[in-house]
Amino acid sequence: MAQWTSAVGAAQLARLLNSQQERPAGPGTRRPPAYRALADGVRLLVLEGRVPVAARLPAERELALSLSVSRTTVAAAYEALRAEGFLESRRGAGSWTAVPAGNPLPARGLEPLPPEALGSMIDLGCAALPAPEPWLTRAVQGALEELPPYAHTHGDYPAGLPALREMLAERYTARGIPTMPEQIMVTTGAMGAIDAICHLFAGRGERIAVESPSYANILQLMREAGARLVPVAMAEGLAGWDMDRWRQVLRDAAPRLAYVVADFHNPTGALADEDQRRRLVDAARSAGTVLIVDETMSELHLDDGLEMPRPVCGFDPAGSTVITVGSASKAFWAGMRIGWVRAAPDVIRSLVAARAYADLGTPVLEQLAVNWLLSTGGWEQAVEIRRTQARENRDALVTALRRELPGWEYDVPRGGLTLWVRTGGLSGSRLAEVGERVGVRVPSGPRFGVDGAFEGYVRLPFTVGGAVADEAATRLAAAARLVESGANGGTDAPRTFVA
Repeated sequence: MAQWTSAVGAAQLARLLNSQQERPAGPGTRRPPAYRALADGVRLLVLEGRVPVAARLPAERELALSLSVSRTTVAAAYEALRAEGFLESRRGAGSWTAVPAGNPLPARGLEPLPPEALGSMIDLGCAALPAPEPWLTRAVQGALEELPPYAHTHGDYPAGLPALREMLAERYTARGIPTMPEQIMVTTGAMGAIDAICHLFAGRGERIAVESPSYANILQLMREAGARLVPVAMAEGLAGWDMDRWRQVLRDAAPRLAYVVADFHNPTGALADEDQRRRLVDAARSAGTVLIVDETMSELHLDDGLEMPRPVCGFDPAGSTVITVGSASKAFWAGMRIGWVRAAPDVIRSLVAARAYADLGTPVLEQLAVNWLLSTGGWEQAVEIRRTQARENRDALVTALRRELPGWEYDVPRGGLTLWVRTGGLSGSRLAEVGERVGVRVPSGPRFGVDGAFEGYVRLPFTVGGAVADEAATRLAAAARLVESGANGGTDAPRTFVA
């Protein structure tokens, strides 16, 4: 019986390997042999989770043809990977990826670092801040006071607590988007909302258009749901969407769904303007594509005087094209797993009906806590604390990067929680790998792309400030020097795996 559970084709593996940009070797720098470079490339893909563990690799001859190298080179690379524990083989069954005994499996998303590891590692992998106290404690206390009547019920509210649905509807109406409670479903975070929407609208094999780059966890969710992702390149810097590309993709690929982050895009921080929003909704309506609009960052505007555009759903008065997803996780606290969907009533009814076969509903106590925040004014005060934290951290991180890594390029966003950084020609994947050896955890650019794109980038969140931001930049600079010199670590180096 074969030990592999999936397969990677020769052409796909070649694309992934070719995306690993190498900095030109300086005078006197010795390049590794071709087989060693190939083995290192495959090993890095496994460590990054971009090639799954237990994935069958192509035969030596097939991969040699796709890479335009000799079969001897591929055979030597495979042998090196077997010796290091990253490949297993059996006659008649082929070769499949593995990890050395005792090593944890690589993560494929952006999971937070375990709290016990925080003492020695600066975690720049997860774009989330600590809770804005005292508002978390007050919200939970308020929720406990409101809990007794609900404790006498079965506790399952597939559409969400009526009081919270009404409160969320009122908030959309106050933003100029008339909304009824029947247009709201409360979910277990934004991820739960998007998962439910994808299952309702896009079966396995359906096309979903996504921004390129886009939020890594959502890309992975869609891949595992069997979607065919269609990347649409973002405009340069903070310019937002490239509308010519969007019109072409929507017209030619006719995707069933499109996923976009209009407000302080993750990872670039771009803010789409009103004209872009209007034109994207019009193009999606013409193509018959449903837009999933992720608003989780919409309240994190950090600069004074910034006027926010109208929500994307404001350009879809009929409600037939745009489904909006919101969440408390970024604006308030990631541990508050409350999200919501705003859509046409018939879509909400379908999502609620499908929920009977998923999670049945969202925890009551957390819904009561969010409802307490929204109804007492605590939400606005907590979000202002969050904005202050993020603004100070952003400014400290940018100052430290300019000092320690002046060759790295980025545009400073006016909101959100992330900085999208071009690493001066260095491999983002290798920076992520080496960064863990020097005590800083950073996600590489390919996490946010499709088929190995953005190897020359990393994403840095606004989660540390002050002296910690200075130290994070110092450690990143040390990692960059190691990568630049070619000292990117052997397989015996101790690691935790970056998501």
